[in-house]
Amino acid sequence: MISDFNYLKPGTLKEALAMFAEHDDCKVICGGQSLLIIMRQGMIAPEYLLDIKHVKELDYIKFDKNDGLKIGATTTHRSIEKSDVVKKNYPALVAMENKLASIQVRNWGTIGGNLAHADPAGDPAPVLIALKADIKVGSAKGDRAMSLEDFFVDYFETALDKGELVLEVQVPLPEPKTGAAYQKFNLLESDMGVVAVAASVTLNGGGKCKDARIILGNAGPTPKRVKRAEELLVGKAYDEGLFAEAGKIASEDCEPVADIHASEEHRRHLLGVLTKRMLKQAWEQARG
Repeated sequence: MISDFNYLKPGTLKEALAMFAEHDDCKVICGGQSLLIIMRQGMIAPEYLLDIKHVKELDYIKFDKNDGLKIGATTTHRSIEKSDVVKKNYPALVAMENKLASIQVRNWGTIGGNLAHADPAGDPAPVLIALKADIKVGSAKGDRAMSLEDFFVDYFETALDKGELVLEVQVPLPEPKTGAAYQKFNLLESDMGVVAVAASVTLNGGGKCKDARIILGNAGPTPKRVKRAEELLVGKAYDEGLFAEAGKIASEDCEPVADIHASEEHRRHLLGVLTKRMLKQAWEQARG
């Protein structure tokens, strides 16, 4: 049962930041897809709820070739999924959104809320980190930006300071000859992934790997970059044996936790298989 709370509904971003600074025991709600569940379970009982769902200043998708993609924090998953400009320039992001929960959830849940919740099983973070995204946050004192990779601190913990809100996700335009892929393993299509892998590969003019990113989802307290496997790929040509070796490294360097859905051993196996597959898929996209 949800405890009583005071409801705050700002009309502008400036009002939202001022209200958040004014009230100590305050949680931010936007889609509420995650927050209401943990409130109903009695895990938290805030005195105030700050509803930013209708702050229109944070609901947008903007793109240009110099600044790349900018997505406001209250933009819904469905808006990202159906965006033509995202589909054209960041197809892996659309493919990920298409598999995120259900249409009902995507119609109401927001990208900022998903990232701020910091569930290690969340879908967007691994893909966005593979795409080298930054995140912009702000408070009544001012704004700042950081790499999305540095935003996640621990299970359900972020680098947000007191009084700060997620404002925007910033994704640079991928370099030429770049491919990206994402897949999760789940028992039901609308479930969060038991594990997930996102990979991006950028090739040089000779068809060899110039840069690579491998990010594991639900394989530890935060999205996990497998830098040892990334380094293995740089300077190398297409080689499925190389992808298998990168998958082996991913299965070794992860930190999965056993639960009712899968054992640690099974999760490690899945991460190895998905890493190999996503690298192959991303590399083939990069070759065009």
